[in-house]
Amino acid sequence: MTQPQGLSKGLKIAVIGGGSSYTPEIVEGFIRKYESLPIRELWLVDIEEGKHKLDIVGALAQRMVDRSGLPIEVHLTTDRRRAIEGADFVSTQMRVGLLEARKWDEHIPNQHGVIGQETTGPGGMMKALRTIPVLLDICRDIEELSPKAWLLNFTNPAGMVTEAILRHSKVRSIGLCNAPIGLQKWLTGKYGVPPERLYTEFVGLNHLHWVTRIEADGEDKLPELLDRREEYSGKNVPATEWDADFLRSLGGLPSYYLKYFYMTDAMLAEQLESLKTNGTRAEVVKKVEDELFELYKDPNLQEKPKQLEKRGGAYYSEAAVNLMDSLHNDKRDIQTLNVANGNTLDFLPPDASIEVNCVVTGQGPLPLPVTKVPEQAKGLIHAVKTYERLTIAAAISGDRDLALQAMAHHPLVPSVSVAKTLLGEMLEKNRRYLPAFFK
Repeated sequence: MTQPQGLSKGLKIAVIGGGSSYTPEIVEGFIRKYESLPIRELWLVDIEEGKHKLDIVGALAQRMVDRSGLPIEVHLTTDRRRAIEGADFVSTQMRVGLLEARKWDEHIPNQHGVIGQETTGPGGMMKALRTIPVLLDICRDIEELSPKAWLLNFTNPAGMVTEAILRHSKVRSIGLCNAPIGLQKWLTGKYGVPPERLYTEFVGLNHLHWVTRIEADGEDKLPELLDRREEYSGKNVPATEWDADFLRSLGGLPSYYLKYFYMTDAMLAEQLESLKTNGTRAEVVKKVEDELFELYKDPNLQEKPKQLEKRGGAYYSEAAVNLMDSLHNDKRDIQTLNVANGNTLDFLPPDASIEVNCVVTGQGPLPLPVTKVPEQAKGLIHAVKTYERLTIAAAISGDRDLALQAMAHHPLVPSVSVAKTLLGEMLEKNRRYLPAFFK
């Protein structure tokens, strides 16, 4: 990788989806970590449709960097290839189809009595169909222009997108999610221990994991957490309470996304009620985003505003920046990531993407063996992975038969007839983003 003379130690980072409301968080992370992660160039990239947001967020990013006094050059561009060329890290936080597409991902399933959610169920499937071809196109640019770069993918559905990249490109890629770091922060606060004295073991897939060990200062805390039904939940998932007997006997603390599978009736009822009062989650998020961008426009604002925490991705930037730091400095710490299975979970294919603890080295993450996998979790993991692999194949091929099999085999879709109806309506609504299905 060629670098200008005298600046050989500076890093170049490209953020695809730089006009996102999350960008101030990642900029804050880069400023805080500058000593161990010396960034020379930060490129924020977006598409023409998102340029007005990119300009607003980019101006705030520049003010944040100016205030820090650090020698980081901030570049705003719609030329993705310029941003990727010679990059050390490429981070993706895209939303193909913007919030308008997410609105229909949530609304159409609800109209048919099915969970409507942007990463789980039929909505997650549509998001994957829109996103995977675009990400693989970005990967072709990375292969050509920065073959040694690490691609850190936060774009949802992160597990499927990461698996598609691992299986269909040569790019070094890792998927990450804010849910594991959010849970760990909640636990460090609850038990009053620093992160290095807390161990949590994650088992499963992105947005479908169980925490099977929780140890604070070497003391097993899992039984009391399961017994008391205390829970960590995200801003984007309603806090419906777990059944006490079920939770106590489950054998692992479930991700809040598992409520869609274990409490489908209650979660659907909440969604339908919310639809009447507030609209879809996408419409709620749009209001939050509109408020944020009004704040971002303020020329006196030089830091990330507190209101950003209302979005569902709290701590995402911390997870992303920690991962870059560990890869760059060969830190060998433990982080929960989306990586290729290998032989970690023996009931899944080796090239399946799973979400587990990894030791992060300069050469990449090494998945740690899992010590406990609840028997009752294996069936759901396998079923969802089957749907994911069918969806990836459909996204790449534009094959409607594969798409129907994926939709019908998702555990949240109640019948083949509902699957066919949903598929037809949702493909049509996404026609402009799914050319492969409309040849």
